[in-house]
Amino acid sequence: MSAIILRDEIVHYEVLGRGRPVFFLHDWVGSWRYWIPCMQAASMSFRAYALDLWGFGDTSKNPGYYSIEQQISLVDEFTSAQGIGKVALVGHGLGAVIGMIYAARHSDAVDRLMVIGLPYSESSINPRLRLNSPAELADWLLGRTPATEAAYADAPKADPKALLLSLTSLQQVDLMGLPFKTGAPCLLVHGGNDPAIEAPDADYLMTLPERVHYISLENLGHFPMLDEPAKFNRLLVDFLSLDSGESPRQLQLKEEWKRRVR
Repeated sequence: MSAIILRDEIVHYEVLGRGRPVFFLHDWVGSWRYWIPCMQAASMSFRAYALDLWGFGDTSKNPGYYSIEQQISLVDEFTSAQGIGKVALVGHGLGAVIGMIYAARHSDAVDRLMVIGLPYSESSINPRLRLNSPAELADWLLGRTPATEAAYADAPKADPKALLLSLTSLQQVDLMGLPFKTGAPCLLVHGGNDPAIEAPDADYLMTLPERVHYISLENLGHFPMLDEPAKFNRLLVDFLSLDSGESPRQLQLKEEWKRRVR
């Protein structure tokens, strides 16, 4: 286990591979650990980092650090401490919100951004995320398969206050405006059967700028990277392999993405 001390608190992280840095940010359910297959796929050509956010996994539990703003500061402090330069961000749920805001504020430090299950309004977030325990949410959102074991194991480690306070602090975030505020190429991914985060409607998607591309993965849920790891990782690697600054709309789409792209 790797750890760094920030603000006199333990922050747990892991890293794989060599090359340009890729930073994975986890959801409200689980921890860094469910990113392992994605990190392994990316590590063939990139240096993949993943950490546990404040209140999750093996990082310190301190309610004073559970707001969205404090989690963004954690990413900033961690990348600075590790000497990480321009980075690709991959965020999921909570990590998607953090990644989008971080990219908007640090445009010179973010090369590209892939976000999964990004909420576009508070009403798009299922109330169960606020009402259920981390273990109950894992039972709801994760099917029992070998791919989900890591997320199941680490979900109960989360401080329930970390979920509640981060969700409450979303009231201060313009969720609908997030895709318009970052200048980096951005790939928005949504599981077509995600019960936790409602997908954006077609009218909203029509307004997205050229640098932003949206893909709905049919028949997949809130954890598409665990539902069909091979398919998701092919998309991930294709996106990471684009030339710097190139719009994800230029992806050479494989047959499985056709008719799923808007």
